Amino acid sequence: MVVLAIVAIGTALTSLALRDGSANALARDAERLVALLETARAQSRAAGVRVRWHSTADGFVFEGLSGATPLPRHWLDAQTMALGNAVLVLGPDPVIGPQALLLRRRGNEAMAPLRIATDGLRPFVVTQAEP
Repeated sequence: MVVLAIVAIGTALTSLALRDGSANALARDAERLVALLETARAQSRAAGVRVRWHSTADGFVFEGLSGATPLPRHWLDAQTMALGNAVLVLGPDPVIGPQALLLRRRGNEAMAPLRIATDGLRPFVVTQAEP
């Protein structure tokens, strides 16, 4: 009986520690976007062209990478969206201005958005947006 109680308590604590699926989907899209932004930033510097990122109704687009392998244009989860009309300029200069955007899930305003930002010198990072 004691063993069953310990297993039940352990299972309950584990389930509380796990994030819900929608938070995982948003975090996955945010980390993927950071990788894509850094890839586009490197391609921009290598080609010496200005690259712009902006969101669209069903995803996002990188403008200016005509000769490079095309980067993805859609979120992994259809409920992910960028807030506002953020436009990020990714180069060709090695140092860009500070830039940020917010990601949120459609229909889930209770969930805090994630912030993707750079100070212009360091890579983009994902952080929890302040309320």
